[in-house]
Amino acid sequence: MDQLAILKAKELLELTEGNICNHCLGRKLSSLVKGEDNLDRAEKISEELNINQDDADCVICGNIFDRIDDELFGKIYNKIEHLGVEFDTFLVGTSLDKAIKQKDDEISDSLDVVVEPIKKELNRIIGSEIENNSNKEVSFEKQDIVINVDIRKKTKVRLQINPLFIEGKYNKYLRGIPQTKWPCTKCKGRGCDEWNGTGKQYPESVEELLSERILEVTRGYEAKFHGAGREDIDVLMLGSGRPFVLEIKEPKIRKINLKELEEEINKSTEGKTAYHGLKFVERNRKAEIKVSSPDTYKVYKALVKCEEPYDKSKLKDLEKLDEINQQTPIRVLRRRADKVRIKHVKELKSEVIDDYTFEITIKTEGGLYIKELISGDEGRSKPNVSEVLGVNAVCAQLDVVEVSEK
Repeated sequence: MDQLAILKAKELLELTEGNICNHCLGRKLSSLVKGEDNLDRAEKISEELNINQDDADCVICGNIFDRIDDELFGKIYNKIEHLGVEFDTFLVGTSLDKAIKQKDDEISDSLDVVVEPIKKELNRIIGSEIENNSNKEVSFEKQDIVINVDIRKKTKVRLQINPLFIEGKYNKYLRGIPQTKWPCTKCKGRGCDEWNGTGKQYPESVEELLSERILEVTRGYEAKFHGAGREDIDVLMLGSGRPFVLEIKEPKIRKINLKELEEEINKSTEGKTAYHGLKFVERNRKAEIKVSSPDTYKVYKALVKCEEPYDKSKLKDLEKLDEINQQTPIRVLRRRADKVRIKHVKELKSEVIDDYTFEITIKTEGGLYIKELISGDEGRSKPNVSEVLGVNAVCAQLDVVEVSEK
């Protein structure tokens, strides 16, 4: 040991009046004394200064390290077994009395050296023991579970089971199915005399037709559906499908065969929905798929009906549509901010059906409301199809045929 380490060791003993445990002695001087761990450092300091701290009543931690014992690990393993949690990676977190942290900080400030926080050592000791007694691995970046140990009074153990994220694409082949569960407005989904006590306005959704089975096999608590936009309930989702991420909260089973599940679910939802390319992804994907940029686009096929015969020669003028100033549609004002958004039509083609009806295939920037682009929405979308043709027109049927990748 060098002279600075000896000097600081003596200063530490003076600050604590000799009442310091081996864990805190080695930890406080970890930046000055080399060793395999803090107990090894404490042993070297004790030999150098001819002291013995084995039975010291520590004024810093209150000998809290003595509580990391078989009883604590028994509680941890019993909690994992009781919940039936499947995991490969984990992290440990601890909760301490504020007084311990305050005293620890006070001594560190007086000592004026770089000191490892007490929680870090507690977490490391507990984590190392679990690693050594299982085939599990501590992970700081991504973990399946977090083991929270509360040692403020009576020792308690709580498990935080981190979510699973499953990405894929879906198709919707039947009109009248919403993308996500649509709770009853009266009871907020709890169940009441409306909707046969189900608590929801529609019996099924794209989300539920997928998530119910996945929740069953993962033994998850709840599912949340994150879509790359959404289509109206009366609109089909065709083509290669719409990207989504399904978040499974508190899954007790993590190792599931997504390919087999995909096949099973698609058989049960045939004619309604289909799900493709299911794969596990990281948390950040649920935000990434929602990001809209000028490069993202959607392609729609719309059946347009006019109030009176339209001038077929004016269909060519629709191909010139470009920048659209679209104020929040009247039909979604209750849930969206009322403002004007500038969106762009990238490409438009039309096909005559009869004197009152035609079909358009339109490629647009994400976020453009097609029904309102056609009707004009009482002047809130400009320019619009009705305006260009000089007749009132409405979207009689709409299908999404392509959603760009993100």
